[in-house]
Amino acid sequence: MRTRAEGAYQGALRAFQSPMLDLLHKPQAPLVVALLSLVFTAERPQVPVSDVHVEVADALDQLRAAGYERIPDASARDLCRHWAEAGWLVRQIVDGDVEVYRLSAHAVDALEVAGRAGGARARVTQSRVRTLLDAVGQLAADADPDVLARMAQLDAQIRVLREELDRLERTGEVDEVPDDQLVEEAENVVHLAAELPADFARVAEAIKAMQRDVVTALRGDERPTGEVLREYLARSEHVLDATPEGRAFAGALRLIGDPQRLDALSDQLDTVTRHRFVRQLSAAQQAELRGVRRRIEQGLDDVLSAQRQASRVIAAQVRHHDPLRDRQVDDLLRDVVMGLSAWVPTTRRGQTVAPLRRLPLPELGRLRESLDELHPPQPPEPLADWDADGDDTLPDTTAWGGPRLDALAAHLAEVAGGASSVDVAEVFAAAPQALRRPVDLLGLLEVVHRHEVDESDEVAVVEAERPDGTRQRFAFASATVRVGSARVDEAGRTEESQ
Repeated sequence: MRTRAEGAYQGALRAFQSPMLDLLHKPQAPLVVALLSLVFTAERPQVPVSDVHVEVADALDQLRAAGYERIPDASARDLCRHWAEAGWLVRQIVDGDVEVYRLSAHAVDALEVAGRAGGARARVTQSRVRTLLDAVGQLAADADPDVLARMAQLDAQIRVLREELDRLERTGEVDEVPDDQLVEEAENVVHLAAELPADFARVAEAIKAMQRDVVTALRGDERPTGEVLREYLARSEHVLDATPEGRAFAGALRLIGDPQRLDALSDQLDTVTRHRFVRQLSAAQQAELRGVRRRIEQGLDDVLSAQRQASRVIAAQVRHHDPLRDRQVDDLLRDVVMGLSAWVPTTRRGQTVAPLRRLPLPELGRLRESLDELHPPQPPEPLADWDADGDDTLPDTTAWGGPRLDALAAHLAEVAGGASSVDVAEVFAAAPQALRRPVDLLGLLEVVHRHEVDESDEVAVVEAERPDGTRQRFAFASATVRVGSARVDEAGRTEESQ
């Protein structure tokens, strides 16, 4: 049985194994904290990898030029790679092809601890105590199932609010709060807002860890494919409910995810920042106070982006999962690692590598050399003679064909005569029965639009007749065609004026 001292010591060992305390425990912790806080701010939670390298290198040069000791000689690229391996930076691809760095949840916690330790000491203020009392009161109200107690509590709150409303109606004056108390409350708000980025980053990393577990399980192929698909497709649909951090975030999202609530928050922050007591805050505190909404929106976007990315990756893995191909890729990577482990010890720094002049030839195997049937294929039978003149079905077939544009153009010229314009509906109504099919109406409209057409707001209605005798009415915008805008030859073909 473990003693209390052993339990406390083992808990402390586990705590100091986290990347956050590991970062603060390193000799280079002041440098790392300074550089990370310089590059990553509330306005720049994600920075392109190339920009991070440039800014870190520039900061290192400035520190060396100022004469500070214990500045590492490593390049900015090597330092950033080491920080990513230690779990302080997260490297990812955004917008399809942009590679960025962002702070991990452990690094955000470390920067927050360092900022609190290096800034003003936290005080026991009225706002902090009120926040604690409100949280305890809300917890007690949510945990107590007694209906009468809940009703009594609401009655007391309503009575207090009613008394305050009556006082305001009677006096018309609001009790002015001292500036010192407003400053304390603003510092408490800044303190609470500073904890949000680490919480959001922790949720996003928990979702990414769940994504890696799902993909690893799918690639392992240790269970039947159908069982794996059913289980992990369900997890991909409810990714936020799969981790404790995700469930906590889902509950918070119901409070802060409402656009109206965020708009009200912006209005409240505008009211606060216009007050005179804000001048007593430092420039950093004022910026933090103005950026509360931005912190919340950025954190929500990071978590939801991680959720969408996890859903896409899991769905793609499910769609393209091929156990045989995955094993081949794993074997190939294993061979590459084994080859590198055997080659690296025998080489020296800067040694050239012989390039691969040609790719190895594929093993195609034996091609087929014989056919089942040696005789060439027989040509098809010749078509039977067909007498179009003696076939009575041809007229019936052509009657159901497309529009006769030449005949329609000739009919338009005949109806127009010497007139400069003619109504399209009248032209169709005057056509013979063979040219009054529904398809001929479309053909007439096509012929008409070879000329200049004047459309009106009125509606023209015509009746078309199919070859089987059925009739159908059609309505279209009434139009007049200027026949003189084009010439119609004897064959009914239209020539445009040059």
